[in-house]
Amino acid sequence: MKQYLIIGNGVAAAGCIEGIRSVDTENAITVISEEKHEVYCRPLISYYLEGKTDLARMQYRGTDFYEKNGCSVIYGHRAVRILTDPREVELDDGRKLPYTDICIAAGSSPFVPPFEGLDTVKEKYSFMTLDDALSLEQGINEQSSVLIVGAGLIGLKCAEGIADRVAEVTVCDLADRVLSSILDTECAALMQKNLEAHGIRFCLGDSAARFEGNTAYMKSGAEIDFDVLVLAVGVRPNTSLMKDIGGEVDRGIVVDEHMQTSAANIYAAGDCAQGTDISTGQKRILAILPNAYMQGHTAGVNMAGGNEVFDKAIPMNSIGFFGVHAMTAGAYDGEMYEEKTENSIKRLFTKDDLLKGFILVGCSERAGIYTSMIREKTPLSSVNFEELRKTASTTAFSPEIRRKKFGGVV
Repeated sequence: MKQYLIIGNGVAAAGCIEGIRSVDTENAITVISEEKHEVYCRPLISYYLEGKTDLARMQYRGTDFYEKNGCSVIYGHRAVRILTDPREVELDDGRKLPYTDICIAAGSSPFVPPFEGLDTVKEKYSFMTLDDALSLEQGINEQSSVLIVGAGLIGLKCAEGIADRVAEVTVCDLADRVLSSILDTECAALMQKNLEAHGIRFCLGDSAARFEGNTAYMKSGAEIDFDVLVLAVGVRPNTSLMKDIGGEVDRGIVVDEHMQTSAANIYAAGDCAQGTDISTGQKRILAILPNAYMQGHTAGVNMAGGNEVFDKAIPMNSIGFFGVHAMTAGAYDGEMYEEKTENSIKRLFTKDDLLKGFILVGCSERAGIYTSMIREKTPLSSVNFEELRKTASTTAFSPEIRRKKFGGVV
């Protein structure tokens, strides 16, 4: 009898459960969940604070998901060690669980720089989990002045989520622009303009050097007073379980296209796993929800004795702030096609007869078509790219490609 063990309970874990059950409907699955919640959509935590969703609608699967899939879940505990002989996983309460196959879907944790005086700040929070959002909700009120350190995806979603619930929000970052990991200078400026129009203040190219109570002393010499501090500087993949057994770890746990790690019977998926970005050919962590699910599903199928590969990973993001959306994917490499208006920017990047990447800010586009072209490496010579550059439409594809890609639509 097999004993499947999944470490983590996010979207990658849900994919792993469904992958296992697509092959093996009998053997036991145990999920170790450090959080005390069923699997939920983590990107929705800011919408919860905005009042645009509730806890029930944040669930990624139905309330009967685990029961229907024959899973037992251990809530509120974490795995601290993997043993390979005998095959067991030790929990933080000393229990040891046997396994035949493991998927490490342990995600990532907030990176907190060693700021001087951080221990003097009483009201400080992270913003990665539902519990973080619930704690922050209790810590703010209509008179709160909030300082967010970090102008990336996490920091800005936090800013949007609390903007109408506090007196003021200031965001600082050492980078000279918002969303510096996915947007270039001009696209970032357009998004920043929208955020500022909704009352968010920015202090860019600068960050906290030290804290003293409710005052941040910035590297520039400026001082920022606040009531509540949110640290959204970045994240680090949770790789220690693999590192401790001598498995191959780079920035993340290194996996192949089957999500197999360097250790027998151990797979990894989601934000802790490092696979191949097909848009660049480089090994990277691609910490986004669709990749996490597909990686988890692939791991599950293979754990159960099937044969599935996930070889179409690309970086992609779809994120909006106050109604203005930014969608990006792939690599910003090659020749650039551009369309601009006062409130929108569209950039497509092409090279070697392929669409390599795109940036869409404030655009109404069927970005999934562009994403599919990048994933599938669709030759531009096989489509009407002149039409596609203007509008992402299936009519630019031949009837044969439409039938293959879009389920018979001609």
